[in-house]
Amino acid sequence: MTPTDASDLELICPAGTPPALRVAVDAGAHAVYCGFQDETNARNFPGLNFSRADMATAIAYAHQRDCKVFIAVNTFPRAGDAELWKRAVDDAAALEADAVILADMGLLSYASARHPSLRLHLSVQAAAASPEAIRFYTETFGVKRVVLPRVLSVAEIAEINKAISCETEVFVFGGLCVMAEGRCSLSSYATGESPNMHGVCSPAGHVSYHEANGDFVSRLGSFTINRIPAGQPAAYPTLCKGAFRAKGTIGQVFEDAVSLDASALLPALCRAGVKALKIEGRQRSRAYTKAVVASFRAALDAMARGTEIPLGSLRPLSEGQSATCGAYIKTWR
Repeated sequence: MTPTDASDLELICPAGTPPALRVAVDAGAHAVYCGFQDETNARNFPGLNFSRADMATAIAYAHQRDCKVFIAVNTFPRAGDAELWKRAVDDAAALEADAVILADMGLLSYASARHPSLRLHLSVQAAAASPEAIRFYTETFGVKRVVLPRVLSVAEIAEINKAISCETEVFVFGGLCVMAEGRCSLSSYATGESPNMHGVCSPAGHVSYHEANGDFVSRLGSFTINRIPAGQPAAYPTLCKGAFRAKGTIGQVFEDAVSLDASALLPALCRAGVKALKIEGRQRSRAYTKAVVASFRAALDAMARGTEIPLGSLRPLSEGQSATCGAYIKTWR
């Protein structure tokens, strides 16, 4: 793949609900990704996602405004019980989604055989991070785009793009995972519900809070995730961002409370051959969606004009009001 022209970069935005989709479209998204109201997508939380009727209306709204809709069917079916996932693929095709985002090889095989005209994107949940793995998916199933895991540097992405023929999409803002997506079992261990199969990381039904000795204590399943002094802000209790005692000190053992923000790296990602820039946050508010989408659309428009990219406006929307470039710049090497 050759370097991408700035005017050809696609901004791919999250939509956890129909109102959020409309906000993302109106704020300047080139495409929106969303999921059905079941465990076929990796944000299977109460109050989120789309009924089939909602999805039909949302796709019509987006298409009327020259915006694409990608439907995420990106969890892994249970052995011998794939009908729910196959039905999601069938419905996405019938609703004329612009692409489906898949991770499971069985579903990719089903979709490519059953719906040969349906555009297939490989989910980040598949964790394809080498030219050889990506070529397998493109040559076997006709995948047109791969969402790269958040463990690669910009230089590594550039080398991958030189060796493959399909498009690549990368995350530029939002939450981070502690390892290659699709490979984490922390939440499964604590709750018995898998992000990769049930679509829920740290599900709300397993979260509890109480006070102890003046502290605000958050728990996930039977595990204490954090103890916050009274009056201090408390994050949602996910295991990877909890505070634990290790070698006599208490702190974030797995990952700090921080968000990815690759705004400053957009020109480098463009030169690396990336086609699409993805914002994380289907569970976030409409205000978050509007602000982040508008900021990145302004950045892309500035790049296309050859003017300076505006930076710094999204810090208040980052976890802990802190941001990182993550693995894109591997400063620990």
